Amino acid sequence: MTPHDYVHGYSERESVRLSDQAKTLEELLHSDTKYPAGSLILEAGCGIGAQTVILSRNSPQARITSIDISEDSLKKAKERAASEGVSNVEFRVENIFDLPFKDESFDHIFVCFVLEHLKEPVKALTCLHRVLKKGGTITVIEGDHGSCFFHPETEAGVRAWNSLVEVQARLGGNSLIGRQVYPLLRKAGFSDITVSPRMVYSDASRPHVEEGFVRRTIIPMVEGVRESAIEIGIIDAESFDMGIGDLHRTAGEEGTFNYMFFKGVGRR
Repeated sequence: MTPHDYVHGYSERESVRLSDQAKTLEELLHSDTKYPAGSLILEAGCGIGAQTVILSRNSPQARITSIDISEDSLKKAKERAASEGVSNVEFRVENIFDLPFKDESFDHIFVCFVLEHLKEPVKALTCLHRVLKKGGTITVIEGDHGSCFFHPETEAGVRAWNSLVEVQARLGGNSLIGRQVYPLLRKAGFSDITVSPRMVYSDASRPHVEEGFVRRTIIPMVEGVRESAIEIGIIDAESFDMGIGDLHRTAGEEGTFNYMFFKGVGRR
């Protein structure tokens, strides 16, 4: 993977979106991820550090090494960590496919929203398997864009949503990867695998989810591929913009939105 393969880009708006996503989903995705004091943790693909600060807060006495291929993202991650008072994390520019660590270097590995962007997710997991101690665990969290359904569902809204799926596929990624977490971990050699689906549901009775997830996470994520989707010819500008307008209606008084994440834990 290169930085250019990241379908959402590296804009300041994307940084804000990632932050909003992490805050909104913290309890749902991370409440049961806590590591013992003294544990050596590898966070593979930390991005701007939105998940890193949560890992640090949940396991303040663990020692975390957070890596990413993007120097710009790591700069933002370091700034975020400093502003949050994080002191148990080391940030490094590294490639998940060419890890410089010795065999069995880490007690636990954490991977969140990374595999969907990789052309060879099993190879990535195999590389991580090598640096995990025997008996250690790996935690993988991925979404699945095919799990999304919403109301009102319009043709334009569905086309805009599917534009994101298609653009990511053409970059070599897979936004439907959540449903594959279990078989991917098995193919990479992990055992004792358990996968738990984590559903996000939004309607007007849940304004925090409507704002944090639909308006500030999901819709900006789709908007981020507008230029690429139009340039490739997946959709025309008018239809895309109409679809975005319809997606905003799903966060309105009569709207609903549903999405599924998958959290897998395996052991070496």
